[in-house]
Amino acid sequence: MALMRPTLLSLIWLLMGGTTLGWSAPNIVLMFADDLGYGDLGSYGNPTIRTPNLDSLAAEGLRMTSFYSAPSCVPARTQLLLGRYPSRTAVGRTSVGGDGGIPSDLTTLAQGLRSAGYRTAMAGKWHLGYAREEYLPVGKGFDEWFGLPYSNDMIKPWVQTDEPLWLYRNAEKVEHPVDQDQLTIRYTDEVVKFIREESGEPFFVYLAYSMPHLPLRTAGVFRGTSRAGLYGDVIEAIDWSAGEILRALGESGKREDTIVIFTSDNGPWLNLPGRMLSGGVRPWHAGSPGPLRGAKHTTYEGGVRVPFIVRWPGRVPAGSVSAEMGATLDIYQTLLSVGGAEPPPGGDGHDMTEFWEGGVNQSPRRDFIYHHGSRAQGIRVGPWKLRTVDGDELFQLDIDSSERYNVAEEHPEIVAELRDRLSAYEARVAAETSPDE
Repeated sequence: MALMRPTLLSLIWLLMGGTTLGWSAPNIVLMFADDLGYGDLGSYGNPTIRTPNLDSLAAEGLRMTSFYSAPSCVPARTQLLLGRYPSRTAVGRTSVGGDGGIPSDLTTLAQGLRSAGYRTAMAGKWHLGYAREEYLPVGKGFDEWFGLPYSNDMIKPWVQTDEPLWLYRNAEKVEHPVDQDQLTIRYTDEVVKFIREESGEPFFVYLAYSMPHLPLRTAGVFRGTSRAGLYGDVIEAIDWSAGEILRALGESGKREDTIVIFTSDNGPWLNLPGRMLSGGVRPWHAGSPGPLRGAKHTTYEGGVRVPFIVRWPGRVPAGSVSAEMGATLDIYQTLLSVGGAEPPPGGDGHDMTEFWEGGVNQSPRRDFIYHHGSRAQGIRVGPWKLRTVDGDELFQLDIDSSERYNVAEEHPEIVAELRDRLSAYEARVAAETSPDE
């Protein structure tokens, strides 16, 4: 396991009990929804789903409207926890029956923060390897973990497997079958308990919801409470969860020195594969990409652009909204930096601290590579997006975020420039993965 060298600042913090020269490492709460669409929160325009807690979080911090993840589960978690594009990171098969996992020479966000003196915990879906103990969260920097090793649909009738879907505590299988109706509540309870623990160390807690990934499940107390049907019930349960976490931070006196982030792994799962249309799943059990085109498993904006909210009292100006670019890759880079850890070289993220704080109006992220699985399918530079799946598609996203108008023929020079930049990235990846001669 490759751990990062603590910075001088983090060493001083450790020696002085957490504060020195006016600086203290912030606590970090990172909430990561599964298949929640760009248009599923009130603050992002949903007309019927009520998300008062997350809307309040947005009002107290920064809400970004051009924030990117990846269009499916494993690549999204690769970007978030490793700060690298999926084409540069071979994790292999990490779902049911798979033997893949995060390579030992890569440093996860949790490993980096733990090396800087953080307590670390995770609740929820992992999906980055489970076949060996060292692939589990407790082998990748988390002091404790309670959750599922992969997606909640990896059981019959949706996946034809006889391997049980186990609920884990740390490296131990503790429960089967799993009552998925209770997952959001139980994950939340774990996080709240961790937040309320008193310690001389800062903490990092990662809550990776299993919902609203299909099959939709939520506790009876939330059923029938939303005007948006079962999907709305599930989202409103997640909003309740966020509210419980925010309340715990306030009641424990940790609100002011905690960074809270909420985002999603990809867009909603529309156009379901046939295997999913059974066991009570209906085609309308999915969210909304809002005004965006596409959905999960596509590199149109609706599959990759997700909500992003960050609150950091006294640092991030309340009520901020920005259409500048950001990505889950940047969460990795930024949180390591503010936590006093030195990000490893060769990452694909940017330190967003100054941008989050409003010190600069322009995000350091000026481009983004769209991936489907481990294959690059397009690039955005400034407002221009080139998608190369079925010929060249060029969109000017500032005026056409719905990607209705392919203007490739009108701007061949921009197509050529973006193609060159995408080819340069692909050449870099090929050079990194070529065997030594």
